[in-house]
Amino acid sequence: MGGWLKQYGLALCAGAAVFGLAPEVAHADSLIENVNGMTLDSAGQVVRFTGMVIDDEGRVKQLLDRRDKRPREIDFQFDGKGRTLIPGFFDAHGHVMDMGFGALTLDLSDTKSLADALAKIARYAADNPNRQWIIGGGWNQETWGLGRFPTAAELDTAVADRPVFLSRVDGHAAWVNGAAMRAAGVTAASKSPSGGNIMKAGGQPSGIFVDAAMDMFGDAIPAPRPVERDLALGKAQDILLANGVTSIGDMGTTMQDWQSFRRAGDKGQLKIRIISYASGIDDMIAIGGPGPSPWLYDDHLKLAGVKLYVDGALGSRGALLKQPYADMPGESGLAMLSPAQLKNKMSRAAMDGFQTAVHAIGDKANDEVLSAIEELRETYKGDRRWRVEHAQIIDPLDISRFAATGTIASMQPVHQTSDRLMAEARLGGGRLQGAYAWKSLLGSGAVLAFGTDVPVESSNPFPGLAAAMTREDAAGQPFGGWMPAERLSREQAWQAYTTGAARAAFAEDRLGSLEPGKRADFLIIDQDILLAPPAQIRTMQVLETWIAGRPVFVRKARIDG
Repeated sequence: MGGWLKQYGLALCAGAAVFGLAPEVAHADSLIENVNGMTLDSAGQVVRFTGMVIDDEGRVKQLLDRRDKRPREIDFQFDGKGRTLIPGFFDAHGHVMDMGFGALTLDLSDTKSLADALAKIARYAADNPNRQWIIGGGWNQETWGLGRFPTAAELDTAVADRPVFLSRVDGHAAWVNGAAMRAAGVTAASKSPSGGNIMKAGGQPSGIFVDAAMDMFGDAIPAPRPVERDLALGKAQDILLANGVTSIGDMGTTMQDWQSFRRAGDKGQLKIRIISYASGIDDMIAIGGPGPSPWLYDDHLKLAGVKLYVDGALGSRGALLKQPYADMPGESGLAMLSPAQLKNKMSRAAMDGFQTAVHAIGDKANDEVLSAIEELRETYKGDRRWRVEHAQIIDPLDISRFAATGTIASMQPVHQTSDRLMAEARLGGGRLQGAYAWKSLLGSGAVLAFGTDVPVESSNPFPGLAAAMTREDAAGQPFGGWMPAERLSREQAWQAYTTGAARAAFAEDRLGSLEPGKRADFLIIDQDILLAPPAQIRTMQVLETWIAGRPVFVRKARIDG
């Protein structure tokens, strides 16, 4: 450890004083001392400690109370100065490369109106005259209060001389201009593909392409070069580490994404731990071959399974519902796969031991996934840990089926606060009983795994923790929480972001908590996570992020010196 310690000290300069260096000792342990340490055990119970011994391979060797003897031979000692130390967060569901590219392209997530978005698009185009395409995302017509989708004609007023392709915040719709449609060969005669929708006005494409219809632009948009992919991965890692995310389930890993991960691993630049779920069966086979990959790069990378889609999202009315949308009678969502196609794909994955993670937002979509699992369990025995990603709108009668089938509910608390008003509009008041039903799912015996769905939402897990505890947004609305019976306790929410997420990825033997034998992935944070009220949890900051007992992020403003 001497080499990395020297590098860390040089990089921090004044901050290096926090380390007390000891003479080099071969295979000696490291000591994290004087901390307000806390973790959850496998039963979800809080374990407190003031010190932690880490072995030379970056695993927790021992948790220490104040009365416990400290090891005599250590490689180095870190003085936490009484600050709070917790396990690193495990984001159960995110999109690593999309996050990185989003940070390097046009981001519309902060726009408050259509006019605001158009002005930002025009400025970006003017500042980047050499870009063949203007690529970006993050727009949300609901946030704009538009009451409809934007149009190509409106986008043309900002940029008309070159193609523009902008993904909606949920990634399930795209807003394009006229030049983009011409480049992709889209005309009035173009028909919506299966699982997608070309929205039209007056017989002409309006500029909005939903779900599978977005793929019509795939061949026209210039593919990122490997160097651009590597830059995007580096950016994504920087953001995740600054937010305290040490492990993430990457939902929809392509072969190109996997190659980026491998290049980073080969160069020793893969800092976060990525558990990949391939983007469909073809990528699953191309990456994994006969089965899931082993853990690579000292537990930094693994292909666990495959990501499938049954439906779209609520925002674009692509979520598959049992009854039509309340705000658009006659529309019930988009089926990305038929029940037979879903079972065939899940069976293909299961026969070679791949885990399946299925995107299902609407109540009909969740019903279809659970029905497929119930049938497949008769053939594919053992601990399969079937996953439903999002599980946002569930028929209350179907909630118990998660636990009964051993299905993990992989959910994102911030979606509830972001989508509340839209969900009310899309479904109406009488169909919300099973919406974002965290407490009901947990109470039925199901495992909850929490994430952020980054870049749909921020990768910062603290607002998600606060939302899970209160069901209130950042402004404290609605007072007392939206459907407050579904609130979780502090420990339950924390567990879903740590041990629950690890279990969802078959990683509970090495990640998710600070217990002997597990990886020493931890955070130093600015407040006590077990004492701070939810409003303060929402604004917590990560001061330091450590992976395998080594510092990988230190907030400059908080360096002592």
